Amino acid sequence: MADTALMSIPGQVDPVPVARDITPRPDGRVDLLGLSRKRITELFAEAGLETRQAKLRAKQVFHWIYHRGVTDFADMTDIAKTMRPWLTERFVIARPEVVEAQHSSDGTRKWLLRTPDGHDFEMVFIPDADRGTLCVSSQVGCTLNCRFCHTGTMRLVRNLTPGEIVGQVMLARDALGEWPKGRMDVPDEEDVAEYRADGRLLTNIVMMGMGEPLYNFDNVRDALKLVMDGEGLALSKRRITLSTSGVVPMMERCGEEIGVNLAVSLHAVTKEVRDEIVPLNRKFGIEELLEACAAYPGASNARRITFEYVMLKDKNDSDEDAHELVRLLKQFKLPAKVNLIPFNPWPGAPYDCSTPERIRRFSDIIFEGGISAPVRTPRGRDIDAACGQLRTAAEKKSRAERDREAAQAVAEADQEVG
Repeated sequence: MADTALMSIPGQVDPVPVARDITPRPDGRVDLLGLSRKRITELFAEAGLETRQAKLRAKQVFHWIYHRGVTDFADMTDIAKTMRPWLTERFVIARPEVVEAQHSSDGTRKWLLRTPDGHDFEMVFIPDADRGTLCVSSQVGCTLNCRFCHTGTMRLVRNLTPGEIVGQVMLARDALGEWPKGRMDVPDEEDVAEYRADGRLLTNIVMMGMGEPLYNFDNVRDALKLVMDGEGLALSKRRITLSTSGVVPMMERCGEEIGVNLAVSLHAVTKEVRDEIVPLNRKFGIEELLEACAAYPGASNARRITFEYVMLKDKNDSDEDAHELVRLLKQFKLPAKVNLIPFNPWPGAPYDCSTPERIRRFSDIIFEGGISAPVRTPRGRDIDAACGQLRTAAEKKSRAERDREAAQAVAEADQEVG
């Protein structure tokens, strides 16, 4: 049996015990999204099916969930009609609730999503000519407090479950219309229903949304295993990147148990500056972090580690910083690529973006050192979907409401005094 945890559900006074891998629901049904075939088999057996029957039904349901994107048991045409109501009564295949969907002028799409227990988080889809990348969140809020990141100004509410993580991928597939058509019980339509992972709009996934993925390791791992499963969503691990701010103790496990590409939020080359802008550096310093990168399982010239580097004016963007970055990466013999990210401003941000000229000069120095250093083109700025800008609109709204309430209270108090 999976580990259990306490989660509060609206309408219930006391927290209820739920398995770590199951997304809690107010109606008491078990959400199958995010669960492996083995886990679904266990749940079907616990609900009363004999072992052989539970295994067969789990295989069928798993296929419908991940190859077809079906959310209604009534549409599972190769399952007996008498069995479908039994499944519907006990189980559900959910999606995160869409609170708001926004489209940027550059084609970027952002969704504000809500969990069954009322917490908001965001995901972003970035279309390019040769790929489509989904930026997936792992937590509601964040605990790292990186000073350049708007998401980091939020408090951490809780980890997302495997279902809430993989649910973002499923929801994007829904929105992009990327599920195969055809009926399983009609032989002539089998080819129409064949699932193919190639030739699709959503080709890449980055765990680079809200939260630190390695602080929610088990749930992220379980979700990504479903995404990579050849009988699941069948996306190659080479098309998945996990971004971390440098949770060193979990990096080796990430390489061994997930095996996806690694991106590291470096952003500075000195202890003083990185301590300021990435506080986690006070716990795991630059050299310790780079040693962990050098030891990352699977890292090679063919699978380079990406180092994210946000360009902050007069903070980390000097020629000296660029030369030191080259020196460090060569010292640790890292197969590396550096992504230079123009700082994406947000209200109250303590930094400014480096000038285009300074960014180009920084990039040139790194290229001259023999390391690729492309400058990322900001995407989705007009809908606050760019790197470092994710922060739920619901929290912005609630803060604005609190400010108005406080102002009203002050006005009423002034009137009483007057």
